[in-house]
Amino acid sequence: MSAPVIEIRGLRKSFGDLAVLKDIHLTVERGSVVALIGPSGSGKSTLLRCVNLLTVPDGGDIRVGEQSLSFRGKDTQLPTDKVLAGFRARTGMVFQHFNLFPHMTVLQNVMEGPVTVLRKSRPEAEARARALLAKVGLAERADMYPDRMSGGQKQRVAIARALAMEPGVMLFDEATSALDPELVAEVLGVIQSLAREGMTMILVTHEIAFAREVADKVVFMRDGVVVESGPPSQVIDNPEQEATRSFLGRILGRAQVA
Repeated sequence: MSAPVIEIRGLRKSFGDLAVLKDIHLTVERGSVVALIGPSGSGKSTLLRCVNLLTVPDGGDIRVGEQSLSFRGKDTQLPTDKVLAGFRARTGMVFQHFNLFPHMTVLQNVMEGPVTVLRKSRPEAEARARALLAKVGLAERADMYPDRMSGGQKQRVAIARALAMEPGVMLFDEATSALDPELVAEVLGVIQSLAREGMTMILVTHEIAFAREVADKVVFMRDGVVVESGPPSQVIDNPEQEATRSFLGRILGRAQVA
């Protein structure tokens, strides 16, 4: 078998006296979807931000593809900007809030990264951007500005923008939590299509039914530790740990996880 695309060992992160991540171990296989679930404050988003170094860990090791980095607290030698940019280029990240450039059209938003970071020619970047906008169902919105779009449309643009950087892994940090309920399905539909195409993904999500349907592995976190992980049929439908059962009981109704 090939090595996992992502391998995390002994990851730790504190903010002041608050230990947010405590000795996290996680592997993500190529083409798989891993869903991180758990209560607010459990460390899920911090873990995701550590994967592409938006947050620098205090300890542990992270490997994405062939690039490995080790963290040893104050003794850590942070990578150069060039190495850091290369590391981040392997991961596309989609946040709760869309972070689109308001002064740029949808097409320009998707083109910006490939032109300025990947040094693509404008014709090449435009062709790729238009293809990705078609992929997320927004081909006809290319010349629109973000303030004229719904939240669901903005999030789909954000996904297209991340894909334009040709990442090996996609990270979704509660990508639907800021959306009105009626707009959630259109974003989940795009994520599901990426899963069918074999994109490696880590999702932080409160959409438990969606995690059950799309994920190969579900990881339940609480208080900065991995409490339980495994296939959805185990973690969601037949959880072994009382903490997992209690969380899912609150979310889904106790009868469903008894």
